Amino acid sequence: MKVLKIILFLFFCLFLIFQSYMIMATNRTEQQKYNLIQKDKDFEIRFYPASTFATIESDAKTYKELSYPGFRKLAGYIFGGNEANAQISMTSPVHMDVNDSVSTMSFVMPSIYNKTNLPKPKDSNIRIVMSQDEYVAVIRFGGYANDKELKFYKEKLKDLLSKKGIKTLGHYRYLGYNPPYQIFGRRNEIIVSVEWKE
Repeated sequence: MKVLKIILFLFFCLFLIFQSYMIMATNRTEQQKYNLIQKDKDFEIRFYPASTFATIESDAKTYKELSYPGFRKLAGYIFGGNEANAQISMTSPVHMDVNDSVSTMSFVMPSIYNKTNLPKPKDSNIRIVMSQDEYVAVIRFGGYANDKELKFYKEKLKDLLSKKGIKTLGHYRYLGYNPPYQIFGRRNEIIVSVEWKE
């Protein structure tokens, strides 16, 4: 019994060390740059300048249908699945636009890259695109994302913006910041483009 307790304690310590490492690694990962324009009690307004993305399109209609296959394809590209066989650093967040027409998943490319110096994907389904400058409203939540949570926070953000008289543009989108094996300190966001004048 004493040996079992010692083994369990050691596993628990290793688990905590691994999770601490994951949090530190996530904090060191390059994040997409933005300017915080306004901070409300429940949401933020941000300005995102144009960025370079690797993007796939999908007929998936749910987060669950899009998340794993989309991530696998894009990870394949940055981990050497390109004409230069180059390793491209992972950044955050991962962008997902899940809707009833064409859903997309995108990885933000590191800031040292642009459309002209990124290696061409071997997978023809992956496109290199530039986003447009945009103002967005953002609501944050923790834990693991799923379709139920995404719907809940989308409706919450929609209601908050409606009460403030802020006009939205296009689809509500999801931003994910953490690897799946990070349990603590998870960050998820729902965003939507908004009309904004500073």
